[in-house]
Amino acid sequence: MNLAYAYPASRFEPATLVDLNARAERERLSKSALQGFFNLANAWRLRDEDARELLGGLSSSAFYEWKKNPDRLLEVDRITRISYLIGIYKALHILYGDKLADEWVSLPNSNRIFAGRSPLALMLGGGLLAMQTVRKLLEARRGGI
Repeated sequence: MNLAYAYPASRFEPATLVDLNARAERERLSKSALQGFFNLANAWRLRDEDARELLGGLSSSAFYEWKKNPDRLLEVDRITRISYLIGIYKALHILYGDKLADEWVSLPNSNRIFAGRSPLALMLGGGLLAMQTVRKLLEARRGGI
């Protein structure tokens, strides 16, 4: 007697994970990731200093060169940072209207995660882990987690 459980067939399959250690994947994603980041930075009205910090502490000269010519190969860390930020942007635009969605990162927040600071301040101070925390919070709010 076979007591194994079988799950019904579904048309939904888990997405295949992208291997960011593979150079070909980073080459495929880098330019569009940077373009998306600069669009996001513009929508959020980020100061260049803050945008550079969100990218992992990029120098001024490199930042302006990347802005002028985003066709380059990014490291795993930078693609991951941009991925979190774009996920935050997307979740905000699902949860709120465009105006509030784009202002939200700069507004003081009473959620205990932020302790009265803005989400941007948390992410600038906490780096990649703070970005992950903000994204998880917003994904949970919109029912994605």
